[in-house]
Amino acid sequence: MMKRPVVNFFQIASLVMLLVAVALLSAVITMRFAIHGVEVKVPALKGMTVAEARSQTSGLGLNLDVDNRYYSGDVAAGHILSQSPAPGSVVRREWRVRVAESLGPQKVEVPETVGLDERVASLRLRRVGLEAGTTARLPWGKAAEGMVLAQDPPAHAQGIARPTIDLLVAAPDNETPDGFVMPDLSGLPVVSAQSELARMGIQSERPIFMDVPVAPVGTGGAAPVMPVKPGAVIAQQPAAGARVMQSDLVKLTVAK
Repeated sequence: MMKRPVVNFFQIASLVMLLVAVALLSAVITMRFAIHGVEVKVPALKGMTVAEARSQTSGLGLNLDVDNRYYSGDVAAGHILSQSPAPGSVVRREWRVRVAESLGPQKVEVPETVGLDERVASLRLRRVGLEAGTTARLPWGKAAEGMVLAQDPPAHAQGIARPTIDLLVAAPDNETPDGFVMPDLSGLPVVSAQSELARMGIQSERPIFMDVPVAPVGTGGAAPVMPVKPGAVIAQQPAAGARVMQSDLVKLTVAK
């Protein structure tokens, strides 16, 4: 007669443990469905118009950001060039999908801004559909404050990727430089060129030595062309006038 309560206790305890296990399993399954229910696959957007891509992503609960625009001879203007994340990636709803929009082929000529005031240079760029990109400032006593010292890409450049032009602008002498104007090293002995770069705190790669053909002697009224001296710089990268940083490595090509 005394054993029945003990049996009932174990039965009740087993039933409670079973109910707890079922509840935990149900919670896990519910959580998995909840998590996967807010996940979507990123669609392939390349080639779509921006409006089509925005409609496609919006329908999936994703946000579309056009964060870059590039010239392209292959993709029509207003269509998507590239995207991130890649097509097929699984992301959560409200995720930001970043795309680059095509501007079509380059149809504008890059104007000359060197020697202009920074504000005038920006206006000249806008008139042809370009914009000033990164603007670096360099203390340069030989030019008035705010004058453009160099630009990248240079004037009349073809095949540029983006509709932005980076400018190097003259700053007061007491301002900390965030860039340097690349000097013209052509014709200098390679040792002198390297010394000039070292004075600016810029390093150069090991020089490339190249054979230079001897120019023919001038005939008739043509002036003779002086031969290139061995050891003289005949090419440089970046070009003279370009903006360079102290972390950049300059490439020099030298006559044998």
